[in-house]
Amino acid sequence: MKICLYGAGAIGCLLGVRLAQKGAEVSVVEVGPVLEAIQKHGLRLRTGEETISVPVTATSDPSTLGPQDLVIVAVQGPTLKFIASKLHFLYGPNL
Repeated sequence: MKICLYGAGAIGCLLGVRLAQKGAEVSVVEVGPVLEAIQKHGLRLRTGEETISVPVTATSDPSTLGPQDLVIVAVQGPTLKFIASKLHFLYGPNL
């Protein structure tokens, strides 16, 4: 299953790591230093003393990812108006 996370804060990372561990093909749309960190280290989740890192595709341009089976929008409310016009790149032809 192809799953895209739009936003990789605490909630996005938690969901992304757990979904990748279950075999999903996870991609992330993010910007700035967060994007650079994900591209370098993957998504990371710290649980107690353990840090889990999973490789994912990370980009600032959702048009490069193609249609997804599931899109999880994990951004704060004020950011929605900036990303709304870019979500259509992630929808398949059956939507």
